[in-house]
Amino acid sequence: MDEKLKILYISHYFPPEVNAPAVRVSEMSRRWAENGADVTVLTTFPNHPTGIIPEQYKGHWHRRESLGPVKVIRTFVYAAPNKGFLRRIMNYLSFMLSAIIIGTGQVERPNLLIATSPQFFVAVAGYIISRLKRCKFVFEVRDLWPEEIVAVGAIENRFIIRLLESLEMFLYRKADLIVAVAQGTIDTLQRRGVPISKMALAPNGVDIEFFRTRANGRNVRERLAIDDKFIVGYIGTHGMAHKLETVIQAAYKLREVEDIHFLFVGDGAEKSRLVSLARQMELENVLFHEQISRELIPEYYAACDTCLVPLRKADLFTRNIPSKIYEVMASGRPIIISTEGESKRLVELSGAGLCAAPEDSIDLAQKILSLKKDKNLREKMGRSGYSFVMANSSRQRLADEYLSIIRGVVAGISPEPSTKMNEAKAEDNCSESDKERVSV
Repeated sequence: MDEKLKILYISHYFPPEVNAPAVRVSEMSRRWAENGADVTVLTTFPNHPTGIIPEQYKGHWHRRESLGPVKVIRTFVYAAPNKGFLRRIMNYLSFMLSAIIIGTGQVERPNLLIATSPQFFVAVAGYIISRLKRCKFVFEVRDLWPEEIVAVGAIENRFIIRLLESLEMFLYRKADLIVAVAQGTIDTLQRRGVPISKMALAPNGVDIEFFRTRANGRNVRERLAIDDKFIVGYIGTHGMAHKLETVIQAAYKLREVEDIHFLFVGDGAEKSRLVSLARQMELENVLFHEQISRELIPEYYAACDTCLVPLRKADLFTRNIPSKIYEVMASGRPIIISTEGESKRLVELSGAGLCAAPEDSIDLAQKILSLKKDKNLREKMGRSGYSFVMANSSRQRLADEYLSIIRGVVAGISPEPSTKMNEAKAEDNCSESDKERVSV
């Protein structure tokens, strides 16, 4: 245990926001602090995805608080909903500037600074602060910018794209270490000329105990009056990357199957359009639910008979593994994933679900029907996914491994880069109580 290790973790997202970056940063930082590190998170006032800052934060330029043993500093951001290119850029740049000001003036000098994407203007702030504070700079790459925003069609101007790509490569060169969440990111950056010696893999995982102790969906089903339905659930951001209109189209194809019901939980840039689309199609088998707190998510997963993880058809998304996959596995629910590449390989390796072709509503509808008809298969997949995360994806264990890597960076030790996913398929070794818990 090294009490002298001081980490500044900069993230655009943090609880009470409930998206994947917020969850990862909060769980990683808490674990590091519990292991003896002095951890400060520099973040915005919560406003994602609605663009509305809660009343208790209004009128402040910055504010100090804590999340357990983690010190949290929130700073000014131009609040904007998760839609509209110009307003989102203003949101990103405003945090970059305020983070630089607060990070250089209000934060004690760390040994190491981690800046996490998405968006990589966070990394610009991190690089500047690290130079002024004379500390190690780690760039944590969750999503490849600008490739992702190009892939979803959010930006088409070639000059701006080239400018952002130049900034991206500058940040890779200046980082003391690049931490990737998926092996595909490491492979891509290596092809672009980034040395493998300065990259390390710290994959996503899940707080298994959090889902184990809260997985009871009966109240949700009764409250929403869908207790007698086969529930196909999507829980998460309704964004451009997810191509959720494919799910709406699948719902239309299954509209005459009376006991199948689609449950969308969350918010995002595409939600209003999706609601309008479902209304135009007069779909009575689709229910949209508002965004819920992190504490309620396990109950909603448990209320579903199967859970969807769809992604847009793009080469970029073949190299990503959404953290939602691990959450569904920890909930003991079968997955239907609509993508190729690493995510598909993970689901097939774990035996946790079925894979539909991306943006193919016919294939998706067929996969839903096949799971509906086979309860034994659903139960087997639920158990297999749960066993896999127990063996491979505990957030606490992964956080400990990540901490060992960054301690090495401070000590001047290059990490041993991971080159492939663990290919040992987890055995179905649930206890009898676990088997009962994951039954669908």
